[in-house]
Amino acid sequence: MKKELVDILACPVCKGDLVLNIQKEENNEVVEGTLYCGKCDEYYPINGGIPNLLPPDIRD
Repeated sequence: MKKELVDILACPVCKGDLVLNIQKEENNEVVEGTLYCGKCDEYYPINGGIPNLLPPDIRD
């Protein structure tokens, strides 16, 4: 995931802003990490460079 994407992404639950937490980065792209919404206190995982923005109640 490109870091710049966080500027246009919003929480799927409350539409709040997301904060990027990087755990692993390669070639200026986020490979592993999370997106955090402070408004509704939800975390969304980033695995293999792909953010999982499914609402928590339907996410595996």
